[in-house]
Amino acid sequence: MSILAEPIPDILEDTEQEDALEPLYRVIIHNDDVTPYDFVILILQKIFQLKPLEAEHVTFVAHTSGQAHVATLPLSDARKKVGKAHFAASLEGYPLTFTIEPE
Repeated sequence: MSILAEPIPDILEDTEQEDALEPLYRVIIHNDDVTPYDFVILILQKIFQLKPLEAEHVTFVAHTSGQAHVATLPLSDARKKVGKAHFAASLEGYPLTFTIEPE
């Protein structure tokens, strides 16, 4: 006896479709006089998945210009990553700040 089963929907496809419908937001990092340069680079690599040279460039731009664009992400992803970055910085006692703005 053969039982025909309906295909199981691909959860990844659903998530990708939701992300595609969600508006994109720019994540901006703001310079401060307290957070160490190397810590900022580490956060950009670990949380925002920037490559080492990209993380260094973003850190340099923020340091010299006061702020820099980190990434453009769906709103929910931007909020999650900014929350993780703020939490990691607060654990170390640093005032590292990111903001989110519409694309």
